[in-house]
Amino acid sequence: MKVYFLPENIKALAFDMDLTLYTHSVYGQFQVDSLIERLGKKRGLSFDEMNEEVRLIRKRYAESSGGKVMSLSDIIKSYGISIEENIRWREESYEPSDFLQEDPVLKETLEVLSRFFTIGVITNNPVLIARKTLKALGVENCFSVIVGLDTCKVSKPNEKPFLKFSELSLCPKENSVSIGDRYDIDLAIPLALGFGGILVDGVEDVYELPSVLIR
Repeated sequence: MKVYFLPENIKALAFDMDLTLYTHSVYGQFQVDSLIERLGKKRGLSFDEMNEEVRLIRKRYAESSGGKVMSLSDIIKSYGISIEENIRWREESYEPSDFLQEDPVLKETLEVLSRFFTIGVITNNPVLIARKTLKALGVENCFSVIVGLDTCKVSKPNEKPFLKFSELSLCPKENSVSIGDRYDIDLAIPLALGFGGILVDGVEDVYELPSVLIR
């Protein structure tokens, strides 16, 4: 865990979802591979061919941007795939309950945090998949705000999902903290907007958040 900045008066926590609220490398890779496979079929390429194209795009982007990471949604968009089709691919391909199970420690952690803060999710997956994921983890009742790919029709990193979170949570960005596992995707933009920011390596770090955030 790395704490980049915490506001003096924290009112809301904006969690990334995948690989933040759970640690499951197989499911994380499945999500990536499923989209690459769909994109490859659209372009008449094998999975391996499409995967190599994506790898090269990310490599070139990192080299030209000082090491920043390009989200898979932005890569898909660069091929002319609409955000609506991207959303449909995800909704058709992902079934979180096939991979995830209830996490009592996460539930206990979030219940403690919810006594002090408004808790929400900002994800590059659609709201439907977010709700299914939170239900599979047994924590759906802990979240009062969900901002998904279909909420603003743009993916992180982009300021719109974070500003929408502030609007829906009724909490100023200066009193909110973004929590996620990828600095470029989950933290760089909100930190620039005035959010706090915490980088986690997975759900095990999330378990420790009450001792960091509750003063």
